[in-house]
Amino acid sequence: MTMEQRENIRFPVKFRSSFSSTGRVGGEGRVVDLSIRGCRIESPIEVQPGATLEVQIQAIEHEPPILIQAAIVRWRRERQFGLEFEVIVPTEWAHLQKFVKQLEMEPYLRDKQSAEFGGAS
Repeated sequence: MTMEQRENIRFPVKFRSSFSSTGRVGGEGRVVDLSIRGCRIESPIEVQPGATLEVQIQAIEHEPPILIQAAIVRWRRERQFGLEFEVIVPTEWAHLQKFVKQLEMEPYLRDKQSAEFGGAS
């Protein structure tokens, strides 16, 4: 899938993550972009396209991570791989949706704050 084919915007982020596949692979990495349907992770751990992983994304410090029960590895290049989220329980889905919505609003909030601070003399 190319960037032009993506239906959902991916937001640049830097979150700690961990991932595992029953008896095959496991490790830690850093989520470097995130959308409602997937993410890209940087990690030295080798994963194979087509593998299904359980993923935990630590989006906010001191809060429980977002748990993705099943994500499929869609591609692997050098020290990065792309995941498509497949199975998420409803409470985790709501958590992910809320968080991505905050990422969508962030540029507008920053612009509003800049205007407010810039307007004060």
